[in-house]
Amino acid sequence: MASTLVILLLPLLVSLASASHHYGSASTFTYKGKNPDGSHRIDVRSRETFTGCHFVLNWNCYSGNCGSRTSYRRGTLDSNPSAVGYNRRWCETETVATRRVTSDKPFDLRASSCCWVSNRNHVSSWSPLTSVDLGIRSDTGKPNRSPDIAILPSLRVPQNCPQTYKLPSFDPDGDNVRCRYGSIRSVECSSCTSPSGFDLDQGSCTLNYRSAPADSKAFAFEMVVEDFPKTNISLIYDDGSRSYRTPLPVRAKRQATATMYPGAITPLSKLPLHFSFLVNPSAPSCQEGLYLPRLLPPTPANGARIQAEINKELEIKVKAQASSARIIDIMISGPLNISNHRTTNGDFAIRWTPITDELGNYFSICFAVEAMAGSRIYQSEMRCVVVDVVDQKVKSYVSCSESAMTVEIEKSSFPLLSEDHLRLNDPTNTVCSLQRHSNSTHVVAVIPLNACGTQIEEDDDNLIFTNEITTVDRGTDVITRKHLLEVQVCCQYPKRGNVSQSFTVHRPNVTVWEKGYGRFTYGFEFYPDSTFRTMVDPNSYPLEYEIGSRVFMQIEATSSINNTELFVESCTAAPYDNPNSRPKYTIIENGCNVDSTLQSYTPDHQRQFKFSMEAFKFIGQNNQVYISCSVMMCEAGNPNTRCAQGCINSTQPGGRLIAKREVVTQTSRHLVSQGPLRLKRSAEGLMNLNLNLVFIAGCLLAAVGMISAVIMYKTKVSKVKYQPLPTLES
Repeated sequence: MASTLVILLLPLLVSLASASHHYGSASTFTYKGKNPDGSHRIDVRSRETFTGCHFVLNWNCYSGNCGSRTSYRRGTLDSNPSAVGYNRRWCETETVATRRVTSDKPFDLRASSCCWVSNRNHVSSWSPLTSVDLGIRSDTGKPNRSPDIAILPSLRVPQNCPQTYKLPSFDPDGDNVRCRYGSIRSVECSSCTSPSGFDLDQGSCTLNYRSAPADSKAFAFEMVVEDFPKTNISLIYDDGSRSYRTPLPVRAKRQATATMYPGAITPLSKLPLHFSFLVNPSAPSCQEGLYLPRLLPPTPANGARIQAEINKELEIKVKAQASSARIIDIMISGPLNISNHRTTNGDFAIRWTPITDELGNYFSICFAVEAMAGSRIYQSEMRCVVVDVVDQKVKSYVSCSESAMTVEIEKSSFPLLSEDHLRLNDPTNTVCSLQRHSNSTHVVAVIPLNACGTQIEEDDDNLIFTNEITTVDRGTDVITRKHLLEVQVCCQYPKRGNVSQSFTVHRPNVTVWEKGYGRFTYGFEFYPDSTFRTMVDPNSYPLEYEIGSRVFMQIEATSSINNTELFVESCTAAPYDNPNSRPKYTIIENGCNVDSTLQSYTPDHQRQFKFSMEAFKFIGQNNQVYISCSVMMCEAGNPNTRCAQGCINSTQPGGRLIAKREVVTQTSRHLVSQGPLRLKRSAEGLMNLNLNLVFIAGCLLAAVGMISAVIMYKTKVSKVKYQPLPTLES
């Protein structure tokens, strides 16, 4: 029976071995400390890209004492299951294997098999090699650490667009890092040939694409990353022996061919960096922002260093523009459990939560945005950031209900922290005071989802409510001091969960009852044009407007009393759905037009007000606007009502404000609002915004959804303000 099983499995094994399914891989190692028995514990991380998520590299001991694997974690980082724009689908996974080794002397791990995806430089099998040395360094007094490397699953470039790629190669020990092509056949590489059309600066790990014919097959890159000390050092091992390492000569660092490997100069560690590179047909233009996506703020710069606190979610926001193509996706590579999400305004959010075991480690996260024009795919520049995992700076705890967020901050974790010098986004409402619930040990904030300046964002799956607690000189200050604590609180609810209906994006009609007028309803809606025929679908909120476009609005009152008229006394725009929030922009005041672009239109009846204005933007951190108007109903034709007076300017002779309404001739003032509105921002507009690059959030599971608390230290920007948009923007 056993022989029959072998015979049955043999065709399957041959099929797997001969199938072209490998796109590339990279590995690193991290020293995790000593076990109680004196042995050593290390994590070996391997990122691998195949045509399917079920494939995995099989690492074996190649030389030395490699110990044994004691635990194993594996997950998917990114994938393209539909294979849009690629010859075949791909899936990138990461495997974290914890090994127990009895010696800290050097050893090598190797994975060898076949076959690469069909490629133009005829690389068939793969053999990534990871060289580990855990000796105690004489310069740091700690075990040697490897560089942290990463690469996207597949890079691509139009054949007519030269491009430079700075390969991530951060070294936590401060060593010099060299990237070279593999040169030892069947150990470091299969064909050991460097792809044509590329230049490699080994010392800076910079790959320059010059020119190559377009081809549906990718180039296969088999590279090796090594680190060398900047000065002469020794490595001391458990048995008392030593080895010595010397810096790499300058000319060797800059050597760009694949023929030289200095046998006398041994690297501290050796890591594989294998990836695929597609050269596509020419693009109509190589200018970023047309076909090739241009990365815009708040996207972090390439090489940026970011801190992430353990057990708190890190969010990296990525925004791109391609005016002649359609942004379709983002490609990422990073540590296990990383994810990416697309927001409703078309941006991307990369999210990752480090665990306690990753404290003190460093991780590279790489990304590129892809756009489509016709059937062609265009890729932005690749950017990579280095994430330092640190301990919690301020201890905070968050819980969410269907109507509020509650955050508790331990005062002992932040010296001299007092609720008297803390405020929410909008502290004008008494329910937003931090003194109401705080005590001697904790600052406590109970934050309504629809008040205190709480903002709402959303992606395909979640509604995200955010607010922040900021230090100020006094609770009434608008400008805050720089470099002080800011706690950003975030509650994230799945759209299929039990979020209170009062927090839907589109605002419902307002129904009121007053003596002499009975029950009547105000409706505030947006329209696509000046015909005011069909209102904008409530399901399409939040609404987005182009620069220079007009925003068409209509307020209408429905009442069983015929002899009535509607009066719009004031309208303002604010980043929150609260007319008392600051800052705000005045559109109508005392019945007078304040915004210079405001236009009114002939109503269908007296209980209707149609108007429009040019799109405006919020200068600063906020990216959405609500319109709030104070309205009232009056007896039509009565000259003694507020409606009859119309515009009352304080400097107008004879003008008077009616301070007290007459009982049955007019109603009280009522507030109606609608929004939010968002601006489709250009690259030039975004360059002037001082936006947050990174949000660090801690997530926990609750019945109503995912809950996040964010702690960040940053410089506060100057007071934000509204300003009208210009008609044209260059």
